[in-house]
Amino acid sequence: MTSEFRSFAKALLDPDSVALVGVSGDPKKNTARPLRFMRRHGYGGRIFPVNAARRRVMDEPAWPSVDALPQAVDHVFVMVSADQVMDVLEQSARNGARVVTIYSDGFGESGPQGRDRQRELIERAGQLGVRILGPNSIGIANLHSGAIVSVNAVFEMPELRKGHAAIVSQSGSMMGSLLSRAASRGMGFAKSVSVGNESDISVGEVVDALVDDPQTKVILLFLETIRDAGILAAALNRAQAACKPVIVYKLGRSEAGDALAQSHTGAMAGNDAAVDAFLHAHGAVRVHMLETLFEAAPLLLNYPAADLPAERAPRVATITTTGGGAATVVDNLSLRGLHAVSPPLEFIAEMAQLGLTIKPSPIIDLTLAATSDQYRILLERLLRSDWCDAVLSVGGSSAQFHPELVLQPLISASKPEGKPLVVFFSPDAPESLHRMHEHGLAAFRTPEACADALSAYFKRRAAITPRVQSPWSWPADAPVAEALNEYEALQVFSDLGIPTVKTERLVDGGNEIRDVMFPVVVKVLSRDIVHKTDAGGVKVGIGCAAALDEAIAQVRDNARAAHPGARIEGVLVQEMKPRLLELILGYRLDPMVGPTVLLGAGGITAELAPDFSLRIAPVSFEQAWEMILEVRQTRLIRGYRNLPPGDCAALARAVSDFSRLAECGRPIVLEAEINPLFVNTDGIVAVDGLLRMRVASAD
Repeated sequence: MTSEFRSFAKALLDPDSVALVGVSGDPKKNTARPLRFMRRHGYGGRIFPVNAARRRVMDEPAWPSVDALPQAVDHVFVMVSADQVMDVLEQSARNGARVVTIYSDGFGESGPQGRDRQRELIERAGQLGVRILGPNSIGIANLHSGAIVSVNAVFEMPELRKGHAAIVSQSGSMMGSLLSRAASRGMGFAKSVSVGNESDISVGEVVDALVDDPQTKVILLFLETIRDAGILAAALNRAQAACKPVIVYKLGRSEAGDALAQSHTGAMAGNDAAVDAFLHAHGAVRVHMLETLFEAAPLLLNYPAADLPAERAPRVATITTTGGGAATVVDNLSLRGLHAVSPPLEFIAEMAQLGLTIKPSPIIDLTLAATSDQYRILLERLLRSDWCDAVLSVGGSSAQFHPELVLQPLISASKPEGKPLVVFFSPDAPESLHRMHEHGLAAFRTPEACADALSAYFKRRAAITPRVQSPWSWPADAPVAEALNEYEALQVFSDLGIPTVKTERLVDGGNEIRDVMFPVVVKVLSRDIVHKTDAGGVKVGIGCAAALDEAIAQVRDNARAAHPGARIEGVLVQEMKPRLLELILGYRLDPMVGPTVLLGAGGITAELAPDFSLRIAPVSFEQAWEMILEVRQTRLIRGYRNLPPGDCAALARAVSDFSRLAECGRPIVLEAEINPLFVNTDGIVAVDGLLRMRVASAD
């Protein structure tokens, strides 16, 4: 970390001096809160209230402007009207401030005029060397130093619980909700940052600063979108290398760019799936419930990423004193692909020798059947066993009315490193949850959040060595156009090293084939018709020359009728190939997170029941194997019920080679697709192709 970035990070997260511009002397106003909060929570740095109409604000000396301050400040918090902000920025730069946080609204969120105002502000800030947080930011809070540079009402609490979690939010209104919900569980925070409009300082830069913050051990992100994916990716990689888990809750899928997708790939895997792949690629953990965002923190902090075989579902052993309560979690585990596993007979016999009778059931129910000490012993044995990957303890009414009976075994049990222990209390037991968090245990209020957290934990990716880049250049003789026709696309895929079906192109009324043997497939050739089958532009099983003549005429006529304005460039005649399985292999430049590669069940029904795996491109051979294992349909070529095995090694090579489209500088490939890709016992073959690009100028 450079000294310049260190100085920026300190001014942002741990300022020694703060100017509050527009601070009010009326305690009832939002703009009075930062001064009151910092005094209440013991901020030891210097505070400079700035109010042009008052000499004193809440018994503190005040200054009429930033220019009038007696010294330079680290951080300026701006609470004046939008039309005054530019002047405050100019004064802050003259003062030497590094960071200006703008609470004021009326900028990018407010329409064209506001967007123009925001653009001018950021341009000027760049010229002045001042960084902007916001506008529309409710501020930052350092709970350890008391630097509560924020208007968030959650800091009205008489005492702030300090901890090791930092939260960064794109939604200012959700910050207080998250902090208060976490506090009710006994969880403390180190930092909170509201990025507002994220016009200058991005989420990625805040994460980067938090990686080097000694008080932050886990980083929580509440996201509405992803901006500056490259900066965020680098920050997430640094967080992973520093063993600081990043947990992400992102609002629903964005449709930005999806409407532009012409391929099945775009329809199957929109932005939300790409976001999942992006976060997974950079070691972050995405959760799908708001409560899980903070409740999962102890789980991710206490246990490193699980190293399980990709083809096996995670196995969870469940111990409970309330069968019904445990069933609610087990049901949710199953919905998320986790397996509630029954104890083997050897384990049952071992427990019997200790005076504990258990059954070979996915839920080990000890209701009214075990002492507190026996519960502890069973927990310890489960945590050391090799037949489960995690242990779930579900407490019943005792968690609310007799907490010592349930909590003591959980707290006192010896816990080996590596195997997660998670806790769910079926009754409303806030005090018990509070104590669990005090002891660093991952405890959950709802069965859904418990299952969500375990699922997210097992999806967490261990740090891997990045693949060695092998840039692929667009072949000199390859066509360059906004959209390629199928013949041209297959040429490009062949240049990538992917076997393609033997194909002849017939133009200018030619009907004679030379190298392709009957039976054949006939397809209309047009870069303007993406889905040829829908247009009647495909005929299969053509067995003789006479049938070929008829098929050629039919696909031409059908295509012209379905797409009167389309350019018909001839027909393709392709050898009919056998296959064990049809797959789809797709590439897409996602507008939010960049290049992605998809492997999924293929054919014309690919979108009806999506079954796919997605990664950020390019991918390595090993990552391609992971993708194969994640696609359910590939079980048909991986030994399912003694069916013939497919050449999965060739498939993995094809996925990796295809993903190298991401390494091509010019032209920029927007999307590409092989659908279907045939898999056989002795290799793979691409039998259809699509490719769209953006042709960039040389400069």
